[in-house]
Amino acid sequence: MAASSTRAPLTCAVVAQKGGVGKTTTLLGLAGAAWERGLRVLVVDLDPQANATAALDPASTAYTTNDVLADARPGVAADAIVPSSWGAGVDVLPSERALEHRAVPEGRDSALRLRIALEGVVDRYDVVLVDCPPSLGELTRNALAAVRLALVVTEPSFFALPGAAAALEAIEVVRGSNNLVLRAAGVVVNRARPQTSEHAYRLAELAEHYPTLLLPVTVPDRTALQQAQGACVPVQAWRSSGAREAADAFDDLLDLLLAEAGRGVAELGHLPTTLTSTGTDSS
Repeated sequence: MAASSTRAPLTCAVVAQKGGVGKTTTLLGLAGAAWERGLRVLVVDLDPQANATAALDPASTAYTTNDVLADARPGVAADAIVPSSWGAGVDVLPSERALEHRAVPEGRDSALRLRIALEGVVDRYDVVLVDCPPSLGELTRNALAAVRLALVVTEPSFFALPGAAAALEAIEVVRGSNNLVLRAAGVVVNRARPQTSEHAYRLAELAEHYPTLLLPVTVPDRTALQQAQGACVPVQAWRSSGAREAADAFDDLLDLLLAEAGRGVAELGHLPTTLTSTGTDSS
């Protein structure tokens, strides 16, 4: 069932401190979970690798996030949004390699360019997901300044703990400087095989350090995820037991994010007017 048009949209940046942890896979899985429910979805691809764009396979890309950030007029992002090949209800603001040139600050309000460009646009959707590059630089700052929630993606490895710590610190920095309503939605572990001793150890390590932030959903390590991406379809449309298992995990994860978004909107009523006006309440 589609979300009510009066409900504030879920706006979430999917972030990771390093590449190869399945950040884009997680974002696409969430987009597919929303698609399966009939929600209106916008994927903003802010990663110069453009993997999310490739998997969503839009028919045409006259403009990209590179053009949007270069222009940065209020609402200009609408001119670059195109339908994905996933079917009605899933749109994409595509990326390209040239976006790498926007990875350095460009003036005083550099981190606010995406937020400004999306003014009035996000309200047309139920779910807006921003795919960040595998770093915590200027493009990720733009993403975090434009949303209400940030989801940290990691994998059960030696680098999981420092990677999550760096991402969470970046979220707090942007919250304090550019986006007072930004909240960390939590840390989700991708490519999990809890039955192995190494993965079980790393999951326990994360739980010990982040007892309130480690989400109770893990994304299983299934080849169906790569197969669905290669076919440019949501994993929810891929017919295999592994795909269904992954789809169930993403469905649970979307439930958690929607609930967290609802709590965040409710809490805005308790913020002083000066805070809501200086923070980003347009996302």
